[in-house]
Amino acid sequence: MSEPVIRLRGVRADLGSRPVLRGIDLTVHRGEVVALLGANGSGKSTAVRSIIGQVAASAGEIELFGTPRRGFRDWRRIGYVPQRTTAAGGVPATVTEVVSSGRLSRARFGVLRKADHEAVRHALELVGMADRAKDSVNALSGGQHQRVLIARALASEPELLIMDEPMAGVDLASQEVLARTLERQVAAGATVLLVLHELGPLEPLIDRAVVLRDGCVLHDGPPPRAVGQHALPGHDHVHPHDAAGAEPIRTGLLS
Repeated sequence: MSEPVIRLRGVRADLGSRPVLRGIDLTVHRGEVVALLGANGSGKSTAVRSIIGQVAASAGEIELFGTPRRGFRDWRRIGYVPQRTTAAGGVPATVTEVVSSGRLSRARFGVLRKADHEAVRHALELVGMADRAKDSVNALSGGQHQRVLIARALASEPELLIMDEPMAGVDLASQEVLARTLERQVAAGATVLLVLHELGPLEPLIDRAVVLRDGCVLHDGPPPRAVGQHALPGHDHVHPHDAAGAEPIRTGLLS
């Protein structure tokens, strides 16, 4: 097995007074594509935000590239795509300006040089947005906004991509573009951690699925074959056409 890029051991985290992560273990090895699945409120986004330091862990250990997160400084190795938001956060900006901000971690003294501009152009080409480079992000659709956010993460040429629900609210055409983009990154050796509600077009790329429930790891192994909440391990439901009084049908890998 290749070296761990992400390692969480016994990580706990609270939002306010509410415990959200209850001692989770998670390891992502170099070159892996891991999907973090679970219902709303299961702790998926809190887990990735704890990894990048946006949420403080109240207990446990987090390592990035073998270094404790509190001492990790080489953030250019990581590209992060947050939950869907407007690409410029309400600030007037062009597509190129937003994507260029993702390159600043590699720029010397904050000045973009020829190689930096080329990396920005390449990132835009990867997500199919090169023809919109000079446009205002305020003129983009939701799917195009998401492509710009992903291009911003790719501009630093990261070794690790962490993406929080990149497919949420995105049209099918953009989903397919994002799936192809991610496929190219994986082929080039990138490690990927994705928060997803369902696998969708990304299913062929997923090596492992980690399913959270109530802040605990319910399953860590092969991804569910089906998509959607009914496919998650441990999910109980009775179909509308089942006979009255029928036992719940347990689906998933842990039944």
